[in-house]
Amino acid sequence: MNTGLILVIVTCVVALSFDFINGFHDAANSIATVVSTRVLSPRLAVIWAAFFNFAAAFLLGTAVAKTIGKGMVDLSIVTQYVVLAGLLGAIAWDLLTWVLGLPTSSSHALIGGYAGAAIARATMVRGWHHCLSVIIPGGWTKTIIFIFIAPVMGFFLGFGFMVAIYWIFRKKAPRQVDTWFRKLQLLSAAAYSLGHGGNDAQKTMGIVAGALYTGHIISQYDITHDWGRFHWPIILCAHAAIAAGTYFGGWRIVHTMGSKITKLKPVGGFCAEAAGAITLFGTALAGIPVSTTHTITGAIVGVGSTQRLSAVRWGVATRIVWAWVFTIPASAAVAATLFYLVHLIHSAA
Repeated sequence: MNTGLILVIVTCVVALSFDFINGFHDAANSIATVVSTRVLSPRLAVIWAAFFNFAAAFLLGTAVAKTIGKGMVDLSIVTQYVVLAGLLGAIAWDLLTWVLGLPTSSSHALIGGYAGAAIARATMVRGWHHCLSVIIPGGWTKTIIFIFIAPVMGFFLGFGFMVAIYWIFRKKAPRQVDTWFRKLQLLSAAAYSLGHGGNDAQKTMGIVAGALYTGHIISQYDITHDWGRFHWPIILCAHAAIAAGTYFGGWRIVHTMGSKITKLKPVGGFCAEAAGAITLFGTALAGIPVSTTHTITGAIVGVGSTQRLSAVRWGVATRIVWAWVFTIPASAAVAATLFYLVHLIHSAA
């Protein structure tokens, strides 16, 4: 087995490790509300989320994977070391924020790390004046815009759904409404998990595709058009890794999302998940790699705001927003530093 192939395998293993770490963060978002309202036990919720994450492969296409694979960074500058450094930068940031219990975006950590490592190599190859030429503006413009749009969409949809349900069921007994929405929340949780799988699983697919391209295993045409040869093995592995990460480490984030931001009941959980699902369906089909964390957080805040503004713990929400702001630059800086270290070690060897 040659060195290049070994490096490709190592890169793919690290990518799946990132997916596992992603389970500590983002996959937990798809089950936080259904667990916190006690509609499902944690174990059943994990199984429920994993199943519908997988089902998204058949329903929501591969548009996000194509955006990550070829629409964010100039592939001519990408090497195996760029992909590895990007993944390790994202993992480092995810672990730090997991320890702090902050539901930051693993998606943005991934693209931030990928970009940071690519910029570091472009600096070496092209010089400081041309280091940003590696960034493809089109993919980044819509991604950065939706850092702000996705939670706002979640907020207004969650708020609107709650107001509409309060009005529609205003003459019904609270216990009866609670019973109905305990059942309906199974559907909303399933829908949100579909949206989550349609966005987050594809991001790892895009990174793995980049690694296979730099290893000369697939062509650029495969990334942009023909996913048939390698799509299914990658998505099966990606979903298994996310589900395992959720089961073993996601409960810190579940606690923050499900109870610290605002107190949720089944009707609120239904509205938050439905709002998040609609946002994620639209962005997945459009190929926009949004953050599932940002989306569901905005929806939960919107649901809590229908009671009264003081029902939302704004201190917790503010900490989360600051973590969002720092995610891309922090993971980019870590990945760039790691790339330089790898380059020095490789040069010295």
